[in-house]
Amino acid sequence: MAEEDYGCFVDWTQMGDLANSSGPSKLDVKDPVELKKLARQGHWAKNHKLRAQVYQQLIKAIPCRTVTPDAEVYRDLMGDSTGKKASSVIPLPDFVAGSAVPHYCLKADAVTTVHRVISCLAGQFPDISHCPALPAITALLLHFSADEAQCFENISRLLACNEPGRRLVDQTFLAYESSCMTFGDLANKYCPAAHKLIVATAQDVVEVYSGWQRWVLGDLPFSHVARVLDVFLVEGYKVLYRVALALLKFYRKQKAGAGAGAQPSEGQKQDSAEVKAEIQAFVKAIGSSITPDKLLEKAFSIRLFSRKEITLLQLANEKSLQQKGITVKQKRRNVQLALNPDTFSSEVVSAKEMRDIWSWIPERFALCEPQLLFTTSTHGCSLNRFYAHVEGYEPTLLLIRTCEADVCGAFLSTDWEERKRGGNKLSFFGTGECFVFRLKPEMERYEWVVIRHPELASSIKAQSSEDPAEDEAPADGQSSDYNSLPVERPDADPSNRLSPFLSARHFHLNSRNTSMFMAGNIDSIIVGGGEGNALYIDGELNHGRTARCTTFDNPPLCSTESFQVALLEVWGFQDAMASDR
Repeated sequence: MAEEDYGCFVDWTQMGDLANSSGPSKLDVKDPVELKKLARQGHWAKNHKLRAQVYQQLIKAIPCRTVTPDAEVYRDLMGDSTGKKASSVIPLPDFVAGSAVPHYCLKADAVTTVHRVISCLAGQFPDISHCPALPAITALLLHFSADEAQCFENISRLLACNEPGRRLVDQTFLAYESSCMTFGDLANKYCPAAHKLIVATAQDVVEVYSGWQRWVLGDLPFSHVARVLDVFLVEGYKVLYRVALALLKFYRKQKAGAGAGAQPSEGQKQDSAEVKAEIQAFVKAIGSSITPDKLLEKAFSIRLFSRKEITLLQLANEKSLQQKGITVKQKRRNVQLALNPDTFSSEVVSAKEMRDIWSWIPERFALCEPQLLFTTSTHGCSLNRFYAHVEGYEPTLLLIRTCEADVCGAFLSTDWEERKRGGNKLSFFGTGECFVFRLKPEMERYEWVVIRHPELASSIKAQSSEDPAEDEAPADGQSSDYNSLPVERPDADPSNRLSPFLSARHFHLNSRNTSMFMAGNIDSIIVGGGEGNALYIDGELNHGRTARCTTFDNPPLCSTESFQVALLEVWGFQDAMASDR
């Protein structure tokens, strides 16, 4: 059959149309922009030999560590296996975390070859401690290798990539777990309808999202995952996020079409393993309804932030895990159970409503329990006492119940003590993770407008501390066209730099009033600015106003724009794992 050089491991009888090579047979393009365009178009997707040659070209161009094991190292260690059949299957190392080798239209004995290659990789890369994607990636590249030694060299180069800021394969539990948290953040922001479905149906959302890489590298049919690999080798790790988000969107659409739109009650939620299995079954059968091109089209229609900014978000999640002592595999707490209905007590929201709010917060706070910091029913209606109880805590959750029984609030990313940096001026601070919401009369969240409309911002280098940083917010909650964002000195440690969700300073905004997150002085507190305030509460914590603001592009959060506060609570985030020690 066709390709003698790069098809010796392939069972061509399973390849369908891909067994008949067509289209171009040569590629002379080296320009990265043109390569990206051709990869997305599937320029080499119909010619197996050309695809293999392009893969070799792309992988050889990856900057690697000085000492990276190559094909000769493999032959020295494992012998020349050309034409030989392995006598037994070598067990996969523990670091693949139970991931099996996908068959991907390979010959039966090629699975044994994958085991041999991974066994050799384990010896050459002793620092790998957690890499569940390795069996799938090895099986894929074996398809397009002339022999197993070449496959070994190609995988080695992916693992040994040392280009700053470039991520290809997770090799530690910390990196893998932070990628799951980052996927949860992205699903929450860019697939709100699908995320809402998972929250409503699964007992533990974090557990469901922990399988996101497996959907792409393991569950997708060969024809689909090969197209993903075309683009992945050109554009990198971010492609995996895009494709997994697209799969989540298609899954939600299929569930809606099957009449599963009604949300179950709290006691009727499915076991998380069942929801994971449902998604896996959907992905495995996706070829019957969605073509590879349609999948990629959906993936690249999602308007994500840049690779750099997502990398920074992942670094922030890694740092959070390190601070909690989660660097090796361990049993994770069910996030939904962090809110114990027997011990949780609020005069504003029920335990179920608080769980719904918890599903919106950034993933790195998912292991935290709510901690009541301030309530007007105990501490009185005093802004001074409000500040005394909430300063030193970051982030916080503001909850308000009005005398008309409306319930609204805000997730506030930054310590209220930051307000002091502006002196007596009412200055805005905070980050793009802030959001406002209402629970009654109906439940709705309103995020930073830049998340929904990335065209409002473009990534820039952090400004120096000499740049103009402070503009006054107008008194009495009346918004203007200006805001005050403290500009911090750039940090030399990239792990301390924050993503767009975490810091507005990475963005050049067309209008400053799209980043007016929170402000406070002795007379009032404000959340959201620009043409109005999402929430304005007076100094006696008694009266408030709500209106549309440009920062969150929200409607008024209550049934009336002016309201009287019946109860106001502020909750902090207590490290649940620390409290268990």
